[in-house]
Amino acid sequence: MAAWLGEQGSVTAAALAIDLGGTQLRAAMVSSAGSILSFAVEPTRALDGPEAIIAQIFSLLEEIVRQNPGQVPVGIGIAAPGPLDPKAGMVIAPPTLRGWHNVPLAKIIGQRFSAPVWLENDANAAALGEWRFGAGRGVDSMVFVTVSTGIGGGVIADGRILHGRRGLAAEIGHMTITHEGERCFCGAIGCFEAVASGTALGRRASARTKPFDGSAMRALSANADVSGRNVVDAARQGDALAKQLLDDEARWLGIGFTNLLHLYSPDMIVMGGGISHGFDLLQAGIASAMRERAMPAYRDVPVVTAQLGHHAGLVGAASLVFQNHIHSEEASHG
Repeated sequence: MAAWLGEQGSVTAAALAIDLGGTQLRAAMVSSAGSILSFAVEPTRALDGPEAIIAQIFSLLEEIVRQNPGQVPVGIGIAAPGPLDPKAGMVIAPPTLRGWHNVPLAKIIGQRFSAPVWLENDANAAALGEWRFGAGRGVDSMVFVTVSTGIGGGVIADGRILHGRRGLAAEIGHMTITHEGERCFCGAIGCFEAVASGTALGRRASARTKPFDGSAMRALSANADVSGRNVVDAARQGDALAKQLLDDEARWLGIGFTNLLHLYSPDMIVMGGGISHGFDLLQAGIASAMRERAMPAYRDVPVVTAQLGHHAGLVGAASLVFQNHIHSEEASHG
C-alpha cells in the first residue's frame, strides 16, 4: 500500500481520518478545506482486543481510498479515546476498549500504509477541528466542551492544543465542582461529569419520574430510563419538570464553564455533544450562572454551540495531518 501516499498530482490536498470510538469506528477522506469527501462507519469491535480493531481500521482506510481514486492523501490522522500519548503515538489504556495497553497505534498504521500518522485524544481532535474549521475559526484560544454520556474537552491555547504531561491535560470532566452528588466512575464525588453530563441529567429525570406515570419524559423514553435527550425533548413540549431539570443542568454547566474561564482565559467556549442540541434552552441559565460567578474581566467570553456535529473528531484528525504537513513543508523549504 506504499504507492498511494505521498505522490504528487492530487487535485486537492486531502487527509485520511479515523475516529476510533467505543461504539463506532468512523473513517473519512477530508479535504484541506475541512469538507468530508467520503465517509464510512461500522460498529467498533470494542470487546475483541486491539488486533480486531486494527484490522477494521485497515479495511476502512482501504475502502475510503478506493472511493477516492483521484485523491492522494498527505497523511493519516487518528482521534482515539484517552489516555494516550500523542508524541509517542501510543494508546495507553482507554476504558472503552478492552485489552488496549500501550498499543503503538500510529506506528502500526504508518507501517501498513507507508504514511505519516498523527494520533490525538478524541476530545482534543474535536477541539482542533472546531477551531480550524468550525465555531472557533479566527480565535487564538478556545475551550471545547462535549456534554454527552460524559464530559470531555480540549483546549486550544495560542493556536496549539494544550497537551500537558503525557498529553493528559484538560481532563475537564473530572474537575471537582461540588462536594455532593453521585460518585463518578473515576471514584470521586462531585466531578463536573458526575453532575452535569447527559447521563447525570437523565439519571435525575429517572429519579423524579416512574415508568407508566404518564409524564412526557417517560413517554419519550418508552417508559425505560430517561436520557438527557428525552429531558430536552420534553422541555420543548412544555413539560414543567423537564424545564426545571434543564434549569438545574444549566446552573451546573455555568459553574463548570466559569472554572474553565478562570483556568484557561479563552476567547470563547464551544459546547458540543448530545446535550448541545438543547443549547437554546440552556443558554440563559448558563449565562446567568457565569455572570454570578465569573470575575468581571471574564464575563464577556461567549459560549457558543459547535458547528461540526458528529464529524468534529474526523475533521480534527485530518487537521492534525494538515497542520503537521504544513510545518514539514515549511521546514523543508526553510
